[in-house]
Amino acid sequence: MLRYIARRLLILIPTLAAISLVTFIVIQLPPGDYLTTRVAQLAAEGDGSLSAQELDRLTARYGLDQPIYVQYWTWISNIVARGDFGDSFVYGRSVSALLAERLPLTILLSVVTLLFIWAVSFPIGVYSAMRQYSAGDYTFTFFGYLGLAVPNFLIALVLMWLSLTYFGTSVGGLFSPEYRDVPWSLAKFGDFLSHIWIPVVIWGTAGTAANIRVLRANLLDELRKPYVTAARARGMKKGLLTIKYPVRVAMNPFFSTIGWILPGLIAADAITSQVLNLSTTGPLLLDALLAQDMYLAGSVLLISALLVILGTLISDLALAWLDPRVRLRY
Repeated sequence: MLRYIARRLLILIPTLAAISLVTFIVIQLPPGDYLTTRVAQLAAEGDGSLSAQELDRLTARYGLDQPIYVQYWTWISNIVARGDFGDSFVYGRSVSALLAERLPLTILLSVVTLLFIWAVSFPIGVYSAMRQYSAGDYTFTFFGYLGLAVPNFLIALVLMWLSLTYFGTSVGGLFSPEYRDVPWSLAKFGDFLSHIWIPVVIWGTAGTAANIRVLRANLLDELRKPYVTAARARGMKKGLLTIKYPVRVAMNPFFSTIGWILPGLIAADAITSQVLNLSTTGPLLLDALLAQDMYLAGSVLLISALLVILGTLISDLALAWLDPRVRLRY
């Protein structure tokens, strides 16, 4: 097992190098750069304050006049040597400082959302499989398809409208206005807990619906296998049998999806975070891509790729612990 983990960690280095290179190139593919995008924005707003000389000066200052391979090497070498991700053009701050502010909160929200997905989808999925074609099964199936079909940002908009219309309060953000810019305290933590359930429920809707369908299908397949019939014929109680064997095998998708659920919550739900005014990395990535802020966008995508690789490793180890058939293949 240790040899397997060491091999996977060694593979991580060239994988991240390849991902960082591809990411940097893709970000640079659109014509122009941050400054040309900024000039176009100023022109659209009727402000032509950047002269050609000033534009040339800023281009040289940010190194945007260098070839793409020089820009990439400067960025990646600074990350490896000093942990310096560069400076964000949009925010005028170091990328490291921006990530230090938003990444811990984003990871916390993602982990809580993942636990919410598991806590809700597991009992519902087992119930739907054990009570196939019952009224409860049809009800959960209907809401499951609804959760898969409706985008998260639309659920956020509907929830905000209902809250403002009927309760006169806003559900945006993770803190009340009086706690937004103050240091952490017990009162601020309590206010955070009172707000966190809203993005967790919204973020977890699609993942919960998908896991319910997958667990139900897998468990129905396991319940029809010969070993279940043989165990029932020997007099083993149905409930104990189901929990001990078929449910354990059917739970494999819960662990195998860690590798894509966590980075998906961190980077892919940028629109929902924007709607709810959440101070997570999603809006950072969206702003960076729109403004061609290559260092900020590349850093967020690089961290997302790292989380995919680490999440996949955690998934594989969890599957090996859960299912002996997987463990025997190491």
